[in-house]
Amino acid sequence: MTTFEIEPGRLFIGGQWREAADGARTEVVDPSRGAVVTTVAEAGAADVDAAVRAAREAFDEGSWSGLSGRERGRILHRVAELIRENAEEIARLESLDVGKPITLAHAVDVTNAANDYEHFAALAHTLHGANRDTPMNALAYTRREPLGVVAAITPFNFPLILAGSKIAPALAAGNTVVHKPADETPLSALYMAKLFQRAGVPDGVVNVVTGAGPVAGEALLRHSGVDKIAFTGSTAVGRHAASVAGEALKPVTMELGGNAAHIVFEDAELEKAVGAIIKGFVFNSGQFCMGGPRLLVARSVYATLLGILEQAVPGVPLGDPRQPETVIGPMAGEKHLKKVEEYVELARKEGARIVCGGERLDLDGGFYYRPTVIADLPNDSRVIQEEIFGPVLTVQPFDSEEEAIRLANSTPYGLASGIQTSNLARAHRIADKLQAGIVWVNDWAMLDPAVPFGGVKDSGFGREYGPEALASYTRTKSVVVSLD
Repeated sequence: MTTFEIEPGRLFIGGQWREAADGARTEVVDPSRGAVVTTVAEAGAADVDAAVRAAREAFDEGSWSGLSGRERGRILHRVAELIRENAEEIARLESLDVGKPITLAHAVDVTNAANDYEHFAALAHTLHGANRDTPMNALAYTRREPLGVVAAITPFNFPLILAGSKIAPALAAGNTVVHKPADETPLSALYMAKLFQRAGVPDGVVNVVTGAGPVAGEALLRHSGVDKIAFTGSTAVGRHAASVAGEALKPVTMELGGNAAHIVFEDAELEKAVGAIIKGFVFNSGQFCMGGPRLLVARSVYATLLGILEQAVPGVPLGDPRQPETVIGPMAGEKHLKKVEEYVELARKEGARIVCGGERLDLDGGFYYRPTVIADLPNDSRVIQEEIFGPVLTVQPFDSEEEAIRLANSTPYGLASGIQTSNLARAHRIADKLQAGIVWVNDWAMLDPAVPFGGVKDSGFGREYGPEALASYTRTKSVVVSLD
């Protein structure tokens, strides 16, 4: 297995690289081997304060917010270019840090991150106010203005993409940013800080503080100098983050957990559907908040589809993420692997049928779990109702459209949903009734920066991507000029 050396990481504050104020460091582990690959600085409250102060100073002096949208867009276009120019190294970092298969890290994570910055670069000059027609003898108009300092807090599973989905629109709108990546997967965030500098982003506009959520993350949430919180993570932590923001009356975007239903009707093209089903629950080793871990199947094709999955799923290439043919890599860490094991064991105790998988794969000391298909569980089972966040698919039959909709909407989550059908009218009819922020028809995980996504219910609120995201990083100011 080939590896490459990673230099120890430091905090990036005010355009400078520095150690944590107390000198603390934390280990970064390669989940494919369970081995430490480097260490990074572990920020404390003093470091977070320094980062927020640097971001505030940069915002107030106007080195970024004072630029025209067109000028900000030009620099963000350069960020996208640099991501593409360094795609190989970024993909290797993301693969090493998260355990992503290198082929997917390159084709999905790096490509989408570059697209994020390119898309919002193009939108940077579109934040226009408008004249308002009123009966007053006055000129009334609105302005769209940046909020100020944005706290971007991102999870372990898609470090590069989910950072870009926040930082790109925040910068396009003229804000400054303090980014706190997940403590488990900080490497691409530190690499991106170098690219921001090279692209010409002024000092202090983007700051990166690595460290533990309960320390660095909490300090960032509670800092009075932060004007908006953009958070992606678990629903439990999101509730806490939203409550802290609520106390300070700060705007927030919360993209939280998911437990999406993938509905297969009797008129679906099963061979095509199987590919989308497998992609929906094994992509990123199932560590995908918009994954499709709940499969709902029309009873007339239920047994047939289970048989197809039983044969197809074990054949999906699982193993070393550095090998180009690998589709499923390891879980991102031991605690994530243990969580999956606990849910599968619970399913066994509840009398479920393990169609395939259901066990670890012992390989190179890494955190691997075989993709698992589970049948014959009641809908109120915790295994169905809760977010497992691993390569586990539960399969349930249904007898009518109404039952499919009821089952799909029966969990607390509402981030994504999917439909497999050859009936276009049915697709629109069902999509209208699904409680989800995005619905895919006859495929899964079709994402583009132009298309907004986000949750309902326990999956959060606010939208990322699209002009909706850009608008959420601004506030409206009205100006009324008397003509008397």
